[in-house]
Amino acid sequence: MDLVKTGNFIKEQRKLLKLSQKDLAEKINVSEKTISKWECGNGFPDTSLILPLCEVLNISANELLSAKILPSDEYKIKAEENLIILKTQYDSAVKHLFNIEIVLGVLSTVVYFVLLLCAIFAIENLVWKFIIIGLDVIIFLIGIMFAIRIEQVAGFYVCKHCNYKYIPTFKSVFLAPHNFRTRYMKCPNCHKRSWQKKVINKD
Repeated sequence: MDLVKTGNFIKEQRKLLKLSQKDLAEKINVSEKTISKWECGNGFPDTSLILPLCEVLNISANELLSAKILPSDEYKIKAEENLIILKTQYDSAVKHLFNIEIVLGVLSTVVYFVLLLCAIFAIENLVWKFIIIGLDVIIFLIGIMFAIRIEQVAGFYVCKHCNYKYIPTFKSVFLAPHNFRTRYMKCPNCHKRSWQKKVINKD
């Protein structure tokens, strides 16, 4: 997706309707600065803003993603192309989140053991020893909680019994025994427990 091209398209449609950046911003409840950022090609509307923006500009979401007004014969082709682009971007974002999760998990664990060893062997004062250990545990738990949160929301788990794909609750992921990205959980569809694998998409 060409953000500069999309930004120019938003600007053109806004000007056709004789709306200022401020007018458009007020209609979709964002700041004038946000509209300016989109039109300069420095960002793209959040998914929750795409339909309201398109409604105000009298365009379709497909036309926004294509950055042009589409004749009827092109519409279906562009729709399919945009779906492929969005799916590719989604898969890439999920993989990126998985990498962040790994880094968070490894970094939290390394920091935990380094601080723990320092507290045990390098600090003689008993009070400071307990303070460092306490801080160490807090830092470790925060890092692991963020990693588990990513594990919960990025992608889907698939039930071994009924092949149902779903996003589990944070509690389910937190409490489930696991082997990397395979967790022993109860399926919300068939209610059976099994070792369920993480997959990127729901297709």
